[in-house]
Amino acid sequence: MQENPIPPKPENTVGKQLYAYQQKAIDEIFKRLKDHPTRHNLLYQLPTGGGKTVIFSEITRRFIELTGKKVMILTHRVELCKQTHEMLNEFGVKNKVISREVKELPVPNDYMCFVAMVETLNNRLRDKILDLDNIGLMIVDEAHYNSFGKLFKFYEKGVLIGVTATPLSSNILLPMKDNYDELIVGESISSLIEMGYLARATTWSYHVGLTSLKVGRNGDYTVSSSERLYNNHAMQDKLLHAYRERSLGKKTLIFNNGIATSQYVYATFTEAGYKIKHLDNTHSPKERREILDWFREKPDAILTSVSILTTGFDEPTVESIILNRATKSLTLYFQMIGRGSRVIPGKTEFTVIDLGNNLSRFGLWEESIDWDYIFRHPEAYLESLRSDEEIERHYKYLMPDELREKFAKSENIEFDIKEEHYKALAEGHRPKIVVDRSIEQHLRMCKENSETLDEAIELADLLKEEIDYRVRVYSRCLSKTSESYVKWLQDDYRRKLKAGLLRDSHHDDESFEVFPEMGEE
Repeated sequence: MQENPIPPKPENTVGKQLYAYQQKAIDEIFKRLKDHPTRHNLLYQLPTGGGKTVIFSEITRRFIELTGKKVMILTHRVELCKQTHEMLNEFGVKNKVISREVKELPVPNDYMCFVAMVETLNNRLRDKILDLDNIGLMIVDEAHYNSFGKLFKFYEKGVLIGVTATPLSSNILLPMKDNYDELIVGESISSLIEMGYLARATTWSYHVGLTSLKVGRNGDYTVSSSERLYNNHAMQDKLLHAYRERSLGKKTLIFNNGIATSQYVYATFTEAGYKIKHLDNTHSPKERREILDWFREKPDAILTSVSILTTGFDEPTVESIILNRATKSLTLYFQMIGRGSRVIPGKTEFTVIDLGNNLSRFGLWEESIDWDYIFRHPEAYLESLRSDEEIERHYKYLMPDELREKFAKSENIEFDIKEEHYKALAEGHRPKIVVDRSIEQHLRMCKENSETLDEAIELADLLKEEIDYRVRVYSRCLSKTSESYVKWLQDDYRRKLKAGLLRDSHHDDESFEVFPEMGEE
């Protein structure tokens, strides 16, 4: 694979350096503001890792220099407040963080820029400790959260600029086009990869049946239904197998939807002998610092977490991202993968493992996406996303090459459940014969490629994913798709497969002969 080129030298600015594409974006934003002397709200999109904080810090510096007016920057996380404060300092912008501890400000004061969390600022404004009359520009970081509308009644005179990697509101009832007049689309992920500013992702997807998941009021999968799916032993085995196959020895972040799942992942990997730590929002600041320091220093560290590291976390040495969850949030999908996209010397690529069919829903992280269409037509975009049922219907199991080698002595491993179902009906058989014939083929495959009963049973265990797939297709042919029914069929199939191996081993103790046709019970 071609390595990323070395990025061109940044352009100088006061106390900081800008890349050419960042300077271009800033010039474009100021041109828009100049072209619209009256209130014109702008939304700027740039992928995670592209340097949004750098860009709006330079906008702040230049705006203060050009107008002499003050700037307010809003974030939604304490960590982002701190990062923004430090970046503004690098640009030579004297700024004040409005934290919970700040109960009042002297008037007048010599701060030209303030940084605050939305809720904290709203409380200070409501208590009339602050006012926004002298603010000429408000910048909203992570603008897709769309939580700043409550501040509009305090801010009517100045300019508003929102910045985000995904211009799609987290609340479908509050579309971003209602708050912003125009979207400016920055460099694409693929462009930033080609220029060497982002690492290239190699994505591996492992299919997971998601039809048991429930969607909550926020539009995403509920924690309870996710934990029922991802906490089971089979899913933990799949996760561990995927890690060993694609990420072994790499510094890895695992994202989960639920604290219990993350703790289960921690226990599974610990039992397997891997160095791993768990992090969630119940950890104290001291515990979090210790865990992140450990993760930063250990080359092959594994960190399993819940939501807390999707924003405000920057660890460029991450080499592998595992999505051990499904999501319906395009923003979350990009945020999670973006944690591995930072480029450092010696790292131009990273691995993504998808265990939630997210790739089937949203496409590859680096694929071209029409952000302007999403901004203008969010409802239509969301409706166009593939449902879990549709993904399941179109999924076709393909035996991995490594597994196919274990069945090398079997000339034919294909079995079309739908075709066999049509054939059975045409021949006047009960549908159950389809499962019997499928088991018959799997029995033959296990016996052809083993010399002992133990070896045959080991091969049967390796067919679990294909068995689950065949049974799901069969259940759809019967129009019976309840999860309990499907699970019973899958378990029954595996029992009959092993029972057949045991039965045939008793018929001939010295060797495995291909057994006669099973027929219907």
